Amino acid sequence: MQHKVVSVSFAKLGKKYYFETADLELHFGDRVIVETIRGFELGYVAEDPKVVEDSELVSALKPVIRKASEHDIHQNELNQKEQPEILKRCAELVKKNKLEMKLLNCEYTLDRSKLIIYFNAEGRVDFRDLVRDLSGALHVRVEMRQIGVRDEAAIHGGIGPCGRVFCCA
Repeated sequence: MQHKVVSVSFAKLGKKYYFETADLELHFGDRVIVETIRGFELGYVAEDPKVVEDSELVSALKPVIRKASEHDIHQNELNQKEQPEILKRCAELVKKNKLEMKLLNCEYTLDRSKLIIYFNAEGRVDFRDLVRDLSGALHVRVEMRQIGVRDEAAIHGGIGPCGRVFCCA
């Protein structure tokens, strides 16, 4: 069976994911709303649509929900503008809870149903009290994601030993 798909990428992460076009007229650069395991997100069409066979797919395809509206784009911009303030508030709570972690980034899902906070730490961190405090203060479901140093470098767009921006950025 054949599927008409587009690859969609999300801000800060260079990975591309396939989504079924759902009979939408999509082109490179269009902003679209898709549902991921994290929730509803705004992504960018990274390539013009193409047809793929079932044998080429790694997992089941989810459809593109719709093209992003002006409201979606505005909401995404608001979510991004709030990130520094949320990280500041989170850093205060990390200090209060005496946790050994380095906060790296945070992001809301488009519908603001979830806040994902990325951090780095030497070992395991018991952040249950931090999540409880943040959820209470921000009135949103909070998910903490511990990431490695390579992912940290990708977030910050570091420079590799070759003198170029990291490939993973």
